[in-house]
Amino acid sequence: MAESERPVIYQALPRLFGNTNETRKPGGTIEENGCGKFADFDDVALSELKKFGITHIWLTGVHEQASGTSYPGRPADPADILKGKAGSPYAIRDYFDVCPDYAVDPEKRIDEFKALLKRCERHGLKVLIDFVPNHVARSYQSDVRPDLSFGNDDEPSNFFAWDNNFFYVQPGQAEGGPPLKLPTGGMDGCSGLFEPETDFVRVTGNNVVSFSPSLNDWYETVKLNYGHDFTQGRDTSGLPGPDAAPEAVPDTWRKMDEIFAHWQAMGVAGFRVDMAHMVPMEFWKWMIARARERDAETYIFGEAYDGDPSKLTDGNVLDALLDAGFDAVYDDPVYDMCMGIYDDFAGGYKWANDLDGLTFIGERFHKSLRYAENHDEVRLATPREWGGLGMRVGRPVSAVMFGMGRGPVMVYHGQEVGEPAEGSEGFSGDDGRSSIFDYWGMPEFQKWVNGGKYDGGRLSDEQKELRKWYQGLLGVIAQPAFVNGEFYGLNHANKENPAYGRVDGESVSGHWLYSFLRYDAGSGQTFLVVANFHPGETLSGVRVLMPYDALRWMGSPRGELEISERLADDWKSVVPVADLANEGLRLPDLEPLSARMIEIGSRSAE
Repeated sequence: MAESERPVIYQALPRLFGNTNETRKPGGTIEENGCGKFADFDDVALSELKKFGITHIWLTGVHEQASGTSYPGRPADPADILKGKAGSPYAIRDYFDVCPDYAVDPEKRIDEFKALLKRCERHGLKVLIDFVPNHVARSYQSDVRPDLSFGNDDEPSNFFAWDNNFFYVQPGQAEGGPPLKLPTGGMDGCSGLFEPETDFVRVTGNNVVSFSPSLNDWYETVKLNYGHDFTQGRDTSGLPGPDAAPEAVPDTWRKMDEIFAHWQAMGVAGFRVDMAHMVPMEFWKWMIARARERDAETYIFGEAYDGDPSKLTDGNVLDALLDAGFDAVYDDPVYDMCMGIYDDFAGGYKWANDLDGLTFIGERFHKSLRYAENHDEVRLATPREWGGLGMRVGRPVSAVMFGMGRGPVMVYHGQEVGEPAEGSEGFSGDDGRSSIFDYWGMPEFQKWVNGGKYDGGRLSDEQKELRKWYQGLLGVIAQPAFVNGEFYGLNHANKENPAYGRVDGESVSGHWLYSFLRYDAGSGQTFLVVANFHPGETLSGVRVLMPYDALRWMGSPRGELEISERLADDWKSVVPVADLANEGLRLPDLEPLSARMIEIGSRSAE
């Protein structure tokens, strides 16, 4: 069987991935709590990730960031402009450097990062890093390329100017005036002031025009200017086109293109773009065209949210980013819908049937990156959300998300062993997320790391089974039906089917059960995916109807079909084709929070 061309991305924050220190003191220093290193991604670890089914590693937050830890020639940043002692990976201090925390020898941090790139290449793993275009740390100053630092030639007397790199709050635009008054005043070691912004104040990364940003703002960052005044609406049509010469574009465009080119030249295979919707589409078309000229294989996917008022397009921003050249974009709507089955956070609890409305989105359906966890979202196993159901809730959620399209999928380190992110970690508090701001260790994931053996030697039987299940899932979705195939939803055809998982006297089916077909015409391969989202009910006697239209869609099979479960167990069956449309495929019991991935093939001749 040909190797899958579908990206399977493993998100790993180096600070957490290889950290075996189990002190976990809330708000602790690097000396107290430890920190993972580039070297922790050794041959053993990378081999295990490759066997797990990973094709790409997104090394989250590798750039040099604002931090409370000092190194020779690199003083610590003031606590006032930090979130956590380690600092936010998205408050970048030098785009051309890597975080010294992650090096065994901080003076040789770039060499250690390059060595990691070579190790990954040897193991057939492609490395992705962040590209953060919307904002930088308040302390940004590049030591590697000082000629390309931001703001050196800005005119702070203008809120907006074409070639200014930043936006500058002017008297009368907001209450009060300089100096910058930060929300950290009164906290441990903080004055609430930042000396460089005594005479001028810059707009925050989340577009807040204020001399006194709040604790809920991205106060530690400042917004970059792409030649468009965001306070004047979303019309960016006056910006240069994709063929514009470098001297004809805003200064920020040129500098960001240099940053992108720097990491391409180093051998990075691609980029996860942070908050891509907050940057003009004209910039993306211009820069991505240049990036593809340098390396046509560079992989680019974007974090973006169409519902964010700060998006810079009146149309659907996810479609706009794909049109601008992105390979894939986040599928936040499907994530929210799955969470909504368990949590009343978006205007009422959802039914599995509600997923159908998110499958009719054209080309984007198969170019969406789907995830059940990432660093911005709560852990599946957190007791705070997802109904507090624990690690098992990831099975139906991940099976549906990973199985429904051809686009990339992503696993967040710790997801595969049920990391719950329980308890306070420091700046993050107890929020159900593994902190990206603090020096920390993930207690359940550390059991898989097992002192650097990466053998899962300290995992419970339930955790070992979960990791094995995820590995099996990634193996199934590498099959042609999932890599190249089309999607056919079955919930609508089963709404009136009383044998489709109804519970508690429901008159319509599809509350807890979701199913769909994947069919690849080239190989003739067909899979049925069925997920039971119910937290406590075993669904017995389920029959899944496949209408004649679906049978024609899957190549009009004839005679009898062989039915083979490929994920949950070794269940097999043989059924006449006509039964699928008339009586439905009868399934074994579907346990709570479970999924089946069933291959449907023509019966071999005796």
